[in-house]
Amino acid sequence: MIYVTSDLHGFRPETFQALLARAGFSDDDFLFILGDVIDRGEHGAALLLWLTQQPNMQLILGNHEALLLACRFLFRAVNEDSLADLTGEHLLLLENWMQNGGSPTLAGFRKLLRDDPDLVEGILEYLEDAPLYETVETGGRQYVLVHSGLGNFRPDKDLDDYTAEELLMTRPTPDDAYWNGTTVVFGHTPTEYFSEASRGRAFRTPTWICIDTGAARCGTPMLLRLDDEREFY
Repeated sequence: MIYVTSDLHGFRPETFQALLARAGFSDDDFLFILGDVIDRGEHGAALLLWLTQQPNMQLILGNHEALLLACRFLFRAVNEDSLADLTGEHLLLLENWMQNGGSPTLAGFRKLLRDDPDLVEGILEYLEDAPLYETVETGGRQYVLVHSGLGNFRPDKDLDDYTAEELLMTRPTPDDAYWNGTTVVFGHTPTEYFSEASRGRAFRTPTWICIDTGAARCGTPMLLRLDDEREFY
C-alpha cells in the first residue's frame, strides 16, 4: 500500500507513529511525505532524523526544507574564514527562515550538533537529495505528488520544466484544474483556506487533493492511502 502525508511541521514523532499504526502501516507499505516536516512545531529536527532512518519512506521537498537548506551556512565550523564569508544576504536568509517558524528547528539542530555533528550532515545531505515531485501509479490511478501544486500549469508542460517556486510556493484555488485522469496530491495550503467545512480534513476537487490538515496551526496531520483513497486521521 502507498500512503501520503504532508506538512507535519514539527509534529510529535510518537503521535505521528501512532497514526501510522492506526492506519495499519507496515514494513511492506510505502509513505511519501509531501514536504514541510520541519518548522512551527518543536520536533522538526527529531522528525527529520527519524525519517532518514526509514527505508520505506520518501520526503518530497517542501518550502520549509528549502529555507533550511538556504541557511546551510549555519552548520559550518565557526572559524575566521567562515565568519569572513558571511554576508548581508546570509543574514536575510536567516531572518526569512526565522520569520517562517524556523526557530524550533534551529534549536533542535543545535542539540544534534552538540550530540553528533555527523547526524546533522547526514540530514542535510538527505534534504539535498530530496526530489521536488514524484509520480505514482496504484489502484488503477495515476498520481503526481508535490508539495504545493503546479504553478503556471499547462497540460502539455513537462514536470521537469516546472521551477522550484512553481512546485513549492503555489496556492491553488478550488476552481483550478489539472489533468483529467491524473490526480495531483499536495499540501502547503491548509484545507480550511479552501472551505471552512474542510478544516482538519482533506479537500478534494475532480483533479487534485490537498492534504495539509493544519498541523502547523495546532491541528493534526492525516494519511491518505492512494490504493483506495481512504483517509486516516
